Amino acid sequence: MQLTIKASGENVKFISHLLAKNPNNIYERNHKGHLVRLFYSKFTETAVEVTIFVTPDPIELMRNNANAYDITHYINDREFAVSSIFISFIRKALGTALNGQPKEEYIKWVDHPFAFQFSFGPVSSSLSDQHIMDLFQPLGFEVEITRADTDYYFDFKSKSTARFISLKGYTTLQTGLRQLFVLIPVLDNYKHYFIDEKEIEKLERYGQVWLEDHPEKGFILRQFLRFKEIYSVIDNKTEMRKKNDEARTRLNDLRYEKIIEKINSMSHKQRIVDFGSGEGKLSYRLGFVNGVQEVLAVEPSETTSLRAVERFKKAENTDGFVSPEPVWGSLFYYDERLKSKDIMILCEVIEHIDEERLPKVMDTILQEYQPKALIITTPNKEYNAVYKMETHFRHNDHRFEWTRGEFRKWCTNRNQDEKYELSFDGIGEEHILYGSPTQMCVFVRKEGE
Repeated sequence: MQLTIKASGENVKFISHLLAKNPNNIYERNHKGHLVRLFYSKFTETAVEVTIFVTPDPIELMRNNANAYDITHYINDREFAVSSIFISFIRKALGTALNGQPKEEYIKWVDHPFAFQFSFGPVSSSLSDQHIMDLFQPLGFEVEITRADTDYYFDFKSKSTARFISLKGYTTLQTGLRQLFVLIPVLDNYKHYFIDEKEIEKLERYGQVWLEDHPEKGFILRQFLRFKEIYSVIDNKTEMRKKNDEARTRLNDLRYEKIIEKINSMSHKQRIVDFGSGEGKLSYRLGFVNGVQEVLAVEPSETTSLRAVERFKKAENTDGFVSPEPVWGSLFYYDERLKSKDIMILCEVIEHIDEERLPKVMDTILQEYQPKALIITTPNKEYNAVYKMETHFRHNDHRFEWTRGEFRKWCTNRNQDEKYELSFDGIGEEHILYGSPTQMCVFVRKEGE
């Protein structure tokens, strides 16, 4: 069972960093008796070809299968086919690419699309060729399906349904792999492990954006989850998520309103930097604030920045609107263009950064950029009790969440030279015990500092 990833064009060499695998070395790991290997068969400035394959131990598979009951487990072609078993074996090896978390200097390539060809097989599936195409073509892939030569692939029975699938398309590595990690188990005739809440979370994470509008969404959910009672949980969670999304949207609006209210009260507000600006929702509103002359929308994701540009274009001819300037950048790299601005904003940003790396970020802002004011918002961990959350954090990308006391202490420690006055506030409906869902700190530089 194997998956080969080919890419061509400029900058494809950075794919090795997204995979976190050195092209000069063979990656080899033993996973509970099953051998996982990854190697590069081509690596140039304009072409990359990397293959990951698994040599399974069918006896070990049978031993771990509570439903194993006869000798066919030793000769069944499933053990040698690309399936949910294969996906579970290679998930750890491709974890960096799936999670979009390479080393900091290569983050910008996570959202960079390349001309990819994903080839995998053999696949043993009861689905027709047309149904397989219906799964992949809506994602923008050209699909080629070839049958296994049963005279050559002697591990398969003469009536094997095994096929090899090749997908060509222009996408990011992370998106392409996430789609495969959902759809390959969908092709599988049955899954080899019990479906629980973690599987639902996995589907939600890997299926973000692309699955919602997929014409085969219902079929994909049923196939991926298999059990009717779990499928109904998805339906219920979808309704709950819609309600939560509505509440979250309202809270986002309240954050933006509070930030703009605070900016309107400041005498110096001509030049504003919005860090982690995303799709530009806050930057867009800042462009309408009276007295603002410049808004720099700083974002490391090129794809997200393009969405922001489209948002800004809608109002660029509106009287009084200062169109924000998109700036590709990271909090970890000093940028001379950001120095000595009036206001810097970190709206729901710091919780997405490893806690031990935050002091460097704050030193860069307060000691080198030296804005006249800095506005920080972050979730209030205490308020999670009001949400009755089952998970520890509000978002799976959060590295931490702080109580009000922890946030206040952290902000105070960052102001050791006392060049800034600090004020704290809450955003959103206030609970008598747990405070507001969002907490905010405003740093204002003292006169003469």
